[in-house]
Amino acid sequence: MKKLIKKKKIYISLIVIVLIIAGGFLFRKSLTVLAFDLFLSDQVEAKLQEKSYQPLVSEDNKVKPEPVVYKSDPFSLMLLGTDQRKNETARSDTMIYAVIRPEDSKILLISIPRDTYTEIIGHDDNKKDKITHAYAFGGQQMSKDTLEALLGHDIQYYATINFQGLKDAVDAIGGVPLPIQKDIVNKGKDHEKFTIAGGKSNYNGEEALNYTRYREDSDFNRTKRQQVFIDVVANKMLSISQIGNIPELLDIMGDNFKTDLQPSMIISLAKKFMGGKAMDISSFTVMGEGKRIDGISYDIADEEDLSEATAMIDNWMNASTPVDQLIEPGKAENALEPKATTAAQ
Repeated sequence: MKKLIKKKKIYISLIVIVLIIAGGFLFRKSLTVLAFDLFLSDQVEAKLQEKSYQPLVSEDNKVKPEPVVYKSDPFSLMLLGTDQRKNETARSDTMIYAVIRPEDSKILLISIPRDTYTEIIGHDDNKKDKITHAYAFGGQQMSKDTLEALLGHDIQYYATINFQGLKDAVDAIGGVPLPIQKDIVNKGKDHEKFTIAGGKSNYNGEEALNYTRYREDSDFNRTKRQQVFIDVVANKMLSISQIGNIPELLDIMGDNFKTDLQPSMIISLAKKFMGGKAMDISSFTVMGEGKRIDGISYDIADEEDLSEATAMIDNWMNASTPVDQLIEPGKAENALEPKATTAAQ
């Protein structure tokens, strides 16, 4: 009888353990968010406040009022990717108008190639130039004003990331998968020489950085590669396995990441994306036609693409738009996976 009771206790204990393990698996996202909230959120918020939070300043050098915190409504964000190296003037190699819909776990990225010819708002009577020069002339504020004028929509927040800093971050998260099917070789006379082997399942920080820098095919394909890079890095950083690395990643980023998103808002968004369904990123590139003006090569933005971009922003920024009625990028040439990843140069 005692043996029978002992066996029952063992069976009951095993059932309880199985239930706990199963529950932990089924609710792992909720448990991860809880752990992040209890043990990391205060630390992460403090690091963001110390290292990254940088509100834009007005012309009289006064800090502008903090933007309204949006907890659930769609909001717009200008994402600038810089690739400044030693003794170089900083330029924005990547300029993206993003719409984030937290409740739907969806993000729209509208990329503007760096050589796009447009008015640079606030510089030399708004003289036209390559859009990448807006950052060199006036930093985040001039880039924001210029992008708003080009797309005809306000921008609520900005975030600037130096891709050089992301190199170490990619190594810290164990590398990232990239859709490179054949070798990519940078061999131009005046270019930095490198080769990225195709067909690998994982790429380290140096390889990922070179993937974003490669431009010996076209500026448009480079822009698409940067979209792919942002997508895979964002998804890898938000994966459950990377939660414990967040403080280290913020230390690595340091001065390489600046934003006027309040730290508390970033924490809320992080928990939302970690605990909800997988983040879905849609990408669109405003294409253009190459043209030489006064001996300098520019890209003249396609008016139809600009109209399509504007329509998508209107649609995505409307909180009442159902998910199944969101306008997705419709042109084949604007698909996420760039042709450049499949061509050996």
